[in-house]
Amino acid sequence: MAETPYRTALIVGVGSGLSASLARTFTKAGMRVALAARRAADLAPLAGEIGGKAFACDATKRAEVTKLFAAVEADAGAADVVVYNAGYRTRGPFIELDPAEVEKTLIASAFGGFLVAQEAAKQMLPRKQGAILFTGASASVKGYAQSAPFAMGKFALRGLAQSMARELSPQGIHVAHVVIDGGIRSAQRPDPPDKPDSLLHPDAVAQVYLDLLRQHRSAWAWEIELRPWVERF
Repeated sequence: MAETPYRTALIVGVGSGLSASLARTFTKAGMRVALAARRAADLAPLAGEIGGKAFACDATKRAEVTKLFAAVEADAGAADVVVYNAGYRTRGPFIELDPAEVEKTLIASAFGGFLVAQEAAKQMLPRKQGAILFTGASASVKGYAQSAPFAMGKFALRGLAQSMARELSPQGIHVAHVVIDGGIRSAQRPDPPDKPDSLLHPDAVAQVYLDLLRQHRSAWAWEIELRPWVERF
């Protein structure tokens, strides 16, 4: 198995699902992992489990993002892997959408991703090494009815990732976008008894992120789509 060429990972937008699986998977692979969310106290149990540290950060605020990267560097060294897993979702009939909620969705899904990625790139480019991974969704490539804000935000995040990959890959920075095309299994959302493995297992998804990090630079993927075997596309 290929070794992971990175030492410190920062996951932004941490919850109990995919982000937690990413934290555990990266830790088992030998990386030090920093966790960031708006409420750092919520991350204390996971941070204790993986031997990492939790940081409070609103990824939509430039000053907080800058402060986050400085704090992580001081604690564990500059992050050479950064995962943007934050977002916000509002939905409803198009003519009934609240513009303020739409704005919040766009800022959390796309603008926050830009702020985090820009700060990550600033640290990585001098070393000409690093990886920036974005978590996408079905809405990254398909605009569903009554889900215009989420599609707008995720389409924008995908465009950001593609543009960054074309610009930064030749400079040694691996940029990748992962389309999660399907629901993710959780304790609150188990597989239906009659449809085993019809939801994505978060640990299996996390393994794909790790596999991306282990890719040789002669064969980097900028995007990969993941879906359960029964999911239509």
